Amino acid sequence: MDPKQHEKIAVNVSTVTIIINLVLAGFKFVAGFVAHSGAMISDAVHSASDVLATFIVILGVKLAGRDADRDHPYGHERLECVAALILGVILAATGFGIGLSGIRKITGGEELLIPGTLALIAAAVSIVVKEAMFWYTWLAAKKIDSSALKAEAWHHRSDALSSVGSFAGILGARLGFPALDPVASVVICLFILKAAWDILADALGKMTDHACPPALVQEMAESVLSQPGVLGLDTLNTRLFGDRVYVDVEIRADGDLPLKVTHATAQAVHDALEAQFPQVKHCMVHVNPAEESA
Repeated sequence: MDPKQHEKIAVNVSTVTIIINLVLAGFKFVAGFVAHSGAMISDAVHSASDVLATFIVILGVKLAGRDADRDHPYGHERLECVAALILGVILAATGFGIGLSGIRKITGGEELLIPGTLALIAAAVSIVVKEAMFWYTWLAAKKIDSSALKAEAWHHRSDALSSVGSFAGILGARLGFPALDPVASVVICLFILKAAWDILADALGKMTDHACPPALVQEMAESVLSQPGVLGLDTLNTRLFGDRVYVDVEIRADGDLPLKVTHATAQAVHDALEAQFPQVKHCMVHVNPAEESA
């Protein structure tokens, strides 16, 4: 996909996210104060903090989409991974915060209040909206293969889980079981921390020249070997650079053929890989002479 189109989709999704989070945070604040729900007020703060996270996504995508320059001849794609790392840390911090709050309540460190019906409604609305935002963002992230948007999608899912905890706690408190709130918070904390770990592991893998999945490498190898003039494949190395891929290939060709012919073979391999695999940003092809013609 064209980098500008990639950036446009990511920015559009992030803009929708900002608007929805601002509206949702405002609704939660009002519901929390009116219904005397500390859990809902905390949930509102969580939604408001998501706006900052979304700005990080936009910044990361815009920086990653900049053209290569003298100081960065290979481009800036890894800056999107940096944005994903920051979001992963925010997600982990959010999970720890929810978990610690639940533990304090379990141990009697915080007063348990009986919230009003409006807080329960706000929690239900938040669950539905945040789950819808997860799928909206996740599908866009898959379309453009954006690690930052994937991180943002999981952030929405963590918010939905957080609101599930709020809903369970508020409902439990209204039914006479206030301890359900902190117990649910601790369980949700574990889900959020798992999502944060997945995001951080994915981003770190893309920043440390990690190879592509074996299945993708096999597809590339088959593409190389299908090109006319290719008598064998000696080496096929791949490395992730942000959300893009660099490929180094060594093929075997008839060493008795003119340079123009073997160059055309190498060019065909190069063009085929970049055409068949849009995530390939650059492909380097080296030709070795075959011991004997096929």
